[in-house]
Amino acid sequence: MTGIHHVALPTRRADVEAEVAFWALLGFSPVEPPPSLRERATWVQAPDGTQIHLLSADEATARSGHVAIVARTFDATLAALSAAGHPTQPRTPHWGAPRAYVNSPSGHLIELMAAPPEAT
Repeated sequence: MTGIHHVALPTRRADVEAEVAFWALLGFSPVEPPPSLRERATWVQAPDGTQIHLLSADEATARSGHVAIVARTFDATLAALSAAGHPTQPRTPHWGAPRAYVNSPSGHLIELMAAPPEAT
C-alpha cells in the first residue's frame, strides 16, 4: 500500500505558534518529532495519523517543502523509479525505517518512507 503520510511546509520561526493554532482548528494536535529533527521542525497530527511538518525556515520557499509517501514495497519502488530514470537519494532513517528522496519531473521533492513513525 502507498499513501501520503505527511506534507512538510516551510514556516518562518515567528509563525510556528500561529500555524500550530491554525492546524488545531482543523483537528491536528502537536506530536514530538524524532530527536534529530526537534531543533528544526514542529509536527502536528490528525486523528487518522496524517501529519503536517512545519519546517523552521528564515525564509519560506516553495522548493523547501515536500510530500512524504509511505511505500510499503520500498525497495521495489526505488528500483522502479531508478529504472524509469528518476534517481533516488538515501536519507537518514529516523524511526528505524529506510527513507529516500526523489524529485518529480517538475522538480517537486518527494520523500519515500518504508514505514511511518508509530502513531502517538
